Amino acid sequence: HLCDRRQRQMCIRDRYNGIISCAKALCREENVIYMVDLKARPYYLSEEDCRWVKDTIANMSPEEKVGQLFFQLTASHDEEYLKELMEKYHLGGCRYNPAPGKAIQEQNRILQKYAKVPVFIACNTEAGGDGACADGTHIGAGVKIAATDKEEYAFALGKMANEQAAAIGCNMAFAPVADILYNWENTEIVTRAFGGDAERVATMSKAYLNGAHTIPGFACAAKHFPGNGQDFRDAHIANNVNYFDVEKWDETYGHVYRTLIENDLDAIMGGHIMLPSYAKAINPELKDEDMMPATLSPEIMTGLLRDRLGFNGMVVTDASHMVAMTDRMKRSEMLPASINAGCDMFLFFNDPEEDFATMLGAYKTGIISEERMTEALTRILGLKAHLGLNKKSKEELVPQPETVEEVLQREEYKAMQKSISEDCITLVKYKDKDVLPMTPDRYKRIMIVHIKGAENSMSALMKMLGGGKGNPAEALKEKLCAKGFDAFIYESPLDVMKKQIEAGEKPDLNIYFAGKNAIADFVSDMDLVITLCDVPNGRPSFGMSKGGGEIPWYVFEVPVVVVGCGQPTMLADIPQARTYINTYDSKDTTLDALVEDLMNGEEAFKGTDPIDSFCGLFDARL
Repeated sequence: HLCDRRQRQMCIRDRYNGIISCAKALCREENVIYMVDLKARPYYLSEEDCRWVKDTIANMSPEEKVGQLFFQLTASHDEEYLKELMEKYHLGGCRYNPAPGKAIQEQNRILQKYAKVPVFIACNTEAGGDGACADGTHIGAGVKIAATDKEEYAFALGKMANEQAAAIGCNMAFAPVADILYNWENTEIVTRAFGGDAERVATMSKAYLNGAHTIPGFACAAKHFPGNGQDFRDAHIANNVNYFDVEKWDETYGHVYRTLIENDLDAIMGGHIMLPSYAKAINPELKDEDMMPATLSPEIMTGLLRDRLGFNGMVVTDASHMVAMTDRMKRSEMLPASINAGCDMFLFFNDPEEDFATMLGAYKTGIISEERMTEALTRILGLKAHLGLNKKSKEELVPQPETVEEVLQREEYKAMQKSISEDCITLVKYKDKDVLPMTPDRYKRIMIVHIKGAENSMSALMKMLGGGKGNPAEALKEKLCAKGFDAFIYESPLDVMKKQIEAGEKPDLNIYFAGKNAIADFVSDMDLVITLCDVPNGRPSFGMSKGGGEIPWYVFEVPVVVVGCGQPTMLADIPQARTYINTYDSKDTTLDALVEDLMNGEEAFKGTDPIDSFCGLFDARL
């Protein structure tokens, strides 16, 4: 059965690629190289730049050609290591792990120093300059920007985040996030997307792109085509499917991408996302068992993106370690299959030597045809020429070191973060109309219950390394006390037992299993409770102690304000909340704005819900 499946798959792809090859043969005019029009959007190249692209490709060795297909994640700032990446593997692009701006800038200088062809250096500035370097400014995630309903904030995000990126030598953003949240259980893009409305996502994504394009020589790669946000599964660890039919996809995700393409989108990141209805509409012979994620699907990457949407720019895959890509075939088949499907660049080596040899072998044996290689290289080098990289000396490709600190510390970026924080906070649910405003004379004693997310491997790693963000409950407590409240943080029975064990005492299990008090005793020590849901991804983790305070079972016993300062979907787990607020993050400016809004009452909240924060649940609205 496996042999039959592969044979059928190869037959379908050969037939499809044969049609494309015939079309390409008709398009070899002076300004068109294998269906890549370098004088059209998004390149707009001159004759001189077109010649540079052609001549550079013509003078490349097979190894140099193959190297241009790869984006690699750097693992060190050591010059010898970076030199080897460029001279041995001839990389077309690089990404990197977080570090201070000066360190990243020096890394980028070394990369360009040893690059025969200038290299793309990309960053994840989807929420701010902190996606480019550790000391960059966080502006606001997509859902937070969308909650303001102000297009100018999305423009500012694209401009300010990428000014910081450009200052350290980056020339490409893996942004904007052009996904649409339709499924509240999708934790992969719930805070990253500009909400759950296609028109708003199109408007905000376009504004981000326009903001980034104010920076000379800077490109954007929108993600994750053909569109995340429906499947509850995370493509990093499982398959991901977009279930829309052709008409619905065209009206939603298609509308977003058409809007971006018409506004000169430079590049697209292909997502490891299946789009079965569209794939079958393009290729009726395609069987369910042969369905591939977009990054391995010629129907989606070529048939839909190139032929139907007319996208002429460059395509890079999402990270190749993600299970939604790796679980479809052997890696040795996957690398050339992604290029043959229509992707121009492959994101990240697994093992550099092994993956490079695999792609080189596929090219030398004709699995990747000369024609397909030239097409991919034309888009890659065409974009580099569009950015003007071919006209700069190696010394000019990365700004001078003295510029970094000035750009990273600009007060206008911090002021923008503050303005967005003040305009985004959303009063989603307000059943008890007399709870607000919250003032010290009404609610002197405030108990803050800090609800965290279930620990995953990444959060465990950050804890081991001593990293991660500060404690938002402590920060909120300090801000409330500064306003005259007597705020304190709830200590759970589990925390009490943990202290007993750390002190060498035998833990009192009755605290957990039988620790119930009279209701009057429980509420006597507080006037109001703030349940602070600090859940950046996944679901909240409750202590489940009997009679404890973690879960607000007591919403009719004492005023309770539930605040989501991570994912905006906490009503699914705390539907009994009578007053529910989304702040979208726990930055200092955000918590300042939250306290001000709580003290000023219902009318102070300016945000509009950019998703269905009730999660489609009947009981969450009660």
